[in-house]
Amino acid sequence: MRFALQCSSFVLAACGVLSAAQADTVIDNANGYTLNARGDVVRFASLAFDDRGRITAVGAAQEVAARAPGARHVDMRGRTVLPGLIDAHGHVFGLGEMLTQLDLSASTSLQGALASIGAYARANAQGAWVRGRGWNQENWKLGRFPTAAELDAAVSDRPAWLERVDGHAGWANSRALALAGITNATPDPVGGKIVRDANGVATGVLVDAAQGLMKKVLPQPTEQEGRTMLDKALAAMASVGLTSAHDAGVSAVQDRLYRDYADHGKLTARIYGMIGGTDADFDQLSKNGPLQGYGKDMYALRAVKLYSDGALGSRGAALLAPYSDDPHSHGLLFHTDQEMDAMIAKAMKKGYQVNVHAIGDAGNHQILDTFAKEIPANHAEALRHRIEHAQVVTPADIPRFKTIGIIPSMQPTHATSDKNMAEQRVGAERIKGAYAWRTFLQQGSRIACGSDFPVEAPNPFFGIHAAVTRQDAGGQPIAGWYPEQEMSLKEAFRCFTLDAAYAGHQEKNLGSLEAGKYADFIVVDQDLFKMSVYDIHKMGVLETWVAGRQVYARK
Repeated sequence: MRFALQCSSFVLAACGVLSAAQADTVIDNANGYTLNARGDVVRFASLAFDDRGRITAVGAAQEVAARAPGARHVDMRGRTVLPGLIDAHGHVFGLGEMLTQLDLSASTSLQGALASIGAYARANAQGAWVRGRGWNQENWKLGRFPTAAELDAAVSDRPAWLERVDGHAGWANSRALALAGITNATPDPVGGKIVRDANGVATGVLVDAAQGLMKKVLPQPTEQEGRTMLDKALAAMASVGLTSAHDAGVSAVQDRLYRDYADHGKLTARIYGMIGGTDADFDQLSKNGPLQGYGKDMYALRAVKLYSDGALGSRGAALLAPYSDDPHSHGLLFHTDQEMDAMIAKAMKKGYQVNVHAIGDAGNHQILDTFAKEIPANHAEALRHRIEHAQVVTPADIPRFKTIGIIPSMQPTHATSDKNMAEQRVGAERIKGAYAWRTFLQQGSRIACGSDFPVEAPNPFFGIHAAVTRQDAGGQPIAGWYPEQEMSLKEAFRCFTLDAAYAGHQEKNLGSLEAGKYADFIVVDQDLFKMSVYDIHKMGVLETWVAGRQVYARK
């Protein structure tokens, strides 16, 4: 009989806090895989953990049973058990927000998107705004951004604001533009762009920092709405096998919710937080220095997230030479070198790991230069600083990640999502340094893998599939997109486990199933190491366990 989710002393999906008197538990008859300290894949049949959720033994059934006398036993019935997977770059509240709004990620045409927007507006007539996310003009084959006039045709009775799939551009209707005070005469803010037509008319799309003009008038979520977002995000993460996520941009409001959830045993995934920026929220949150091990190691806030540039799809990524498909644009650096130096130094002086978003080769170059200067100046070598995305890097700069000691935090599904436009943006030569996982691995860099959800789906098996095949879910291109940069299955597995844990200073507690570490594991419906790599994206999660607590079971 299938092991059922129920209220008992060792299964607590909705039942409260683990009992201090709970006996050790043994997971038996598992087709288990994990990694050892060297990163080798090793097999196990049984796993024992104590009432703190710490692993006490792992290995052959008889050996584990001998070390856990009197323990409760849970029969896995030969199913595959893996370490819980870690997303090294996501936006937890962004995922929850997307799950409460209109999702346009599946739209394949402007007309289809407008139909969905109109239907959503009619079904949510009580809303003061129409909000959504996920559109991608590249998938619509428009050759341009959509316009406010087109959005007005779908919703004109109230303001509408729809974020692009990457979050680096937004599409407004005329009512929203008017509320934000955006006219043809409104100047572009530093680090942003108001898209205009040939006559200088603002068309309705705001890129990067220009989105701040709209965000000033958007209604802020209530506390209850924030809790709903967090609940939905945590449920989605558990259902795809994520037991930990690095949240790339935590606000003071979100920090309060995380602490509250950790205090009350409501976090069903470990959160490694990055404070969003070095302004007022940083000043408030950093008063007592980095937060580690909060709520029985369920929450940490020991990093800072900064931005160097925008995204490739909206041509906001900063390039050293003009875009191949727009010779009048280099993209946008968000800050001068002096400003970036000051922000990074401020965070390092407080003892924080600094993780900087950099997509274009100019953005990556700026951050590498700044790290090369500020890390020794602030004696911050041990903090494991990161560049988030490291997406298009000039080949001469790739070795600097290793020599300076920077972790490339990369998202495999970005390559398979961007392949329809990336080479158009940067050309045949610069693409050689783009999504260059193999090049980084060969020089000895540890890659921390993630998804950048909700930009991409949070499912880590989509990322493992993309990493080893360089194909999308439809199996295209057949030979893989620049397949010379693909990872092996072991490398991809490691970058979503041990190396993601390392990037969060958590490798002693997470990333593999070894004695002394937490019993964060998942049960899946296929054998990852025996199935066809081309089917990995079809993997289903049956159960998710965090610190020996079952937080998800597929119905």
